[in-house]
Amino acid sequence: MTETITDYGRLIIGKRDDLFAKVVAIAAAEKAKAQSRHFTWALSGGQTPQEWCRWAVQRRALTHDLIAETHFTVSDERLVPLNDEQSNFGSAERLLFEPLAVPRDHRHPWVVAYEPQEAAEAYRRTWLILAGPGRSYDVCMLGLGEDAHTASFFPATPLFEDDGGLAFAAVDAATKGWRLTITPTGLRLCRSIIVMVLGASKTAALWRVMHGNESWSDVPAKILSTAPDRVTWLVDSDAAAKL
Repeated sequence: MTETITDYGRLIIGKRDDLFAKVVAIAAAEKAKAQSRHFTWALSGGQTPQEWCRWAVQRRALTHDLIAETHFTVSDERLVPLNDEQSNFGSAERLLFEPLAVPRDHRHPWVVAYEPQEAAEAYRRTWLILAGPGRSYDVCMLGLGEDAHTASFFPATPLFEDDGGLAFAAVDAATKGWRLTITPTGLRLCRSIIVMVLGASKTAALWRVMHGNESWSDVPAKILSTAPDRVTWLVDSDAAAKL
């Protein structure tokens, strides 16, 4: 693997399995720093996180202590039932939490049965209890869409204008519908942010983030430049082809 420091955080380029193992190493290192409080880990949605979940189960990559002592959630969610194939938490439940027997009281979905604003408020209350004031997640996993979105920050998201200083929010993502998501403020309250970017389909989006001149509104993942000391990009050679 090669490592470079960029304006958007630490950039590590390597092979898929090595990058997947790096996720666990980062989480374990953060867990060692959080011995006196709840350790929180937010997974992400999409194909790459699903691949990572399968890999983690197959390789038994997470230690018993890490599984037993971590409170798991997802960094953003659709307003769909957990058994819907589009549910980020539902996917994590099926692919990771159930196979690894994560304790039930350590699984924290967004309350998708509520109206959007009520769901966000309920989640904020849960996280205040778990993480305490002034914190969001110890480890936050994100992806990168082909349109350069991350979390539920889509082009022209209103959250970049004003997130109310809140760590989590509901946002109307226009054609994408309502989403529940960590906010820009919430990202800055994370201890560690991991962005996994795999495959040639992400090459153009990654270049737009790292080298393009467009605004955050057009390239939402550029928001990660506001917390570069906390961000690690895990990128394979196909996605990094134009960097």
